[in-house]
Amino acid sequence: MRLILAALTAISFATAQAVPAASAEKTISIVLVHGAFVDGSGWKATHDMLSNAGYEVLVVQQPTITLRDDVAETERVIAKARHPVVLVGHSYGGMVITEAGDNPKVRSLVYLAAFAPEAGESVSTLAEAPAPAGEQKAPLVAEGKYLLVDRDKFPSSFAADVDTATTRFMAAAQLPWGLQAVQTKVDRVAWKTKPTYYMVTSEDRMIPPTAQRMMAQRSGAKVVELKSSHAVMLSHPREVAAFIKSADTSSVD
Repeated sequence: MRLILAALTAISFATAQAVPAASAEKTISIVLVHGAFVDGSGWKATHDMLSNAGYEVLVVQQPTITLRDDVAETERVIAKARHPVVLVGHSYGGMVITEAGDNPKVRSLVYLAAFAPEAGESVSTLAEAPAPAGEQKAPLVAEGKYLLVDRDKFPSSFAADVDTATTRFMAAAQLPWGLQAVQTKVDRVAWKTKPTYYMVTSEDRMIPPTAQRMMAQRSGAKVVELKSSHAVMLSHPREVAAFIKSADTSSVD
């Protein structure tokens, strides 16, 4: 019996040693805001990495029909966060966080291949600039009061470095992007008063990299550039999670 008890004790000790201790809870919450044509499920890998690192991570599921409603939904999620917030926006989500980031609970902003507008700008006005030689604009098609990405071109334009089975489904499951979201101008600009971080995706075929660099520079953001398609959280979730963690300024007060 003593031998059995000793063996069980040894096994229990070895098992405890093999299981890593859970990360201590952080004092910052992270709110993730998706872009047009997709929903919040694209954040799953990034969400899991950040959650495992001890962060409270909240995902906004905004309808992308009007900018005002999307900002309101994001502010509702910010209000639920237990801690000060790092607010993250991908693509069109950058329009949303530019306004919602004015919330006093928001500590810093992270733009991922995103629009970072100045006051008085909309997606439409930002998209008016011609794409530089060698860069592409998004292949959008209009359907009534909405925009979609050309289904056949979606895989190569939105996520060329993601497996085609995933991107074909994404093309078929697109959320329509409302013209009121595209044409409404921003009137609050949080990057003027909050620490700002911008990840430029150099292989982007939705928002030209040159336009991303311009927006990043004028916002005074800390910038990193990654060789990635527009869907950077799908193709490079580890790098995205690390970049978001770098915007946690909770220990730099």
